[in-house]
Amino acid sequence: MTFNLVALPGDGIGPEIMAGTLEILNELATKFNFNCHVDTYDIGGCAIDRYGTPLPNETLHACQNADAILLGAIGGPKWENPDCRPEHGLLQLRKALNLYANIRPTRVTPYTVDLSPIKREIVNQTDLIIVRELTGGLYFGEPRYFNANEAVDTLAYSKAEITRIAHTAFKLAQSRRGKLTSVDKENVLSSSKLWRKTINEVAQHYPDVEVEHLLVDACSMHLIKRPAEFDVIVTENLFGDILSDEASMLPGSLGLSPSASFSTNGPSLYEPIHGSAPDIAGQNKANPFGMILSLAMCLRQSAQQEKMAQLLEQTVDHLLKNGITTSDLGGHYGTNAVFHHFIQELKEA
Repeated sequence: MTFNLVALPGDGIGPEIMAGTLEILNELATKFNFNCHVDTYDIGGCAIDRYGTPLPNETLHACQNADAILLGAIGGPKWENPDCRPEHGLLQLRKALNLYANIRPTRVTPYTVDLSPIKREIVNQTDLIIVRELTGGLYFGEPRYFNANEAVDTLAYSKAEITRIAHTAFKLAQSRRGKLTSVDKENVLSSSKLWRKTINEVAQHYPDVEVEHLLVDACSMHLIKRPAEFDVIVTENLFGDILSDEASMLPGSLGLSPSASFSTNGPSLYEPIHGSAPDIAGQNKANPFGMILSLAMCLRQSAQQEKMAQLLEQTVDHLLKNGITTSDLGGHYGTNAVFHHFIQELKEA
C-alpha cells in the first residue's frame, strides 16, 4: 500500500529545508522498503504570486485526499496586503481539514542542554508538550475587520470546542507522566471562564491525571523558572501560539521544534514551528532539524513507521552531539552540509 504525502514547501527557507528533507525520506524509503509517493503544491506567498490566492483549490483538494501533509514555512514581507496574506492560506487549510489540535513537543537533551539560554540546572531534562487548540479563538472569530480607523477581532469558544481539545490533552497526559497544566486568563476573559470550567468537568473522566491551572502570564514566567516540571500544557489558540515559541527556545533554537496538527479523522499536517525566515532564505543558513523532526512525527503518527521515526530522531541527536549544526546552534555548517552528513549517517546506520 502506498503512503501518499503532500509536500507544501511554501516561502522563505521552506523550499530549501523541504528539498533536503524529501531526500532524507527517499533514503529512508529505500532503506526500509517503504512505499511512499510525494506530490508538491503551492501555498502561501508563492501561491499568491502564481494564482492570486494563498490556498489554490488544487492544493486544498490534494491535501484533502492525502494520507499526510508536510509543510515548510509560509509568509514574508513581500506580501503585505491585509486582505490576502500568505498566512491566510494556512488558516484556511486548518479550517477546511478541521485541524483542531496542534501538538508541539519541547525536549532538552544532553546534547542541547548547554545550548539553552537558561541555566543548565533549570532546563535540564525538560520534556513537555504544548497542546494548542487550533481552529477557534481570535484567529477565527467573527466579526473581524480592519480599516483606517479601527480594527476588531473576536475571541469566541464553544463548550464543544474546549471539550474536544481537553480530551486530546488528557489522553496525552495519561500516556506520559500524568500531569496536565491548563492555561487561560480566567481572571479577565469570559472565554477563559468557560475554558477552566470545561477543563474541570472533563477532568472527572481522568482521575489518574493531576490538573494544574495557570494564568497565561504566570505560565510564561514558570516556563522559564521551572520548565522541567511541566508535562502536558493545554491552552487556546493565541496563548498556545505564543507559549510554544517561548518553549521552543528552551533547547536553544526555534529551529529544533517540530509540530503536528490533527483532525478527528482526516489527514494530519506536520511542520516546524519556525517561520519562513526571509532574512536568511537562499543563503544556506537554515536549520533543518525542525523540518526533519516534523517528518519523524509524520512517519510515527500517520504512517505508523516507528523504526523510521526513531532513526531520524537518533540521527538528529547524533549530529547535535558531534556539533554538526547550523550557526543558530553554535555550529559552522550550512544547510546543505547538514543534510549531506545526515544522509551519510542514514546510509551507514
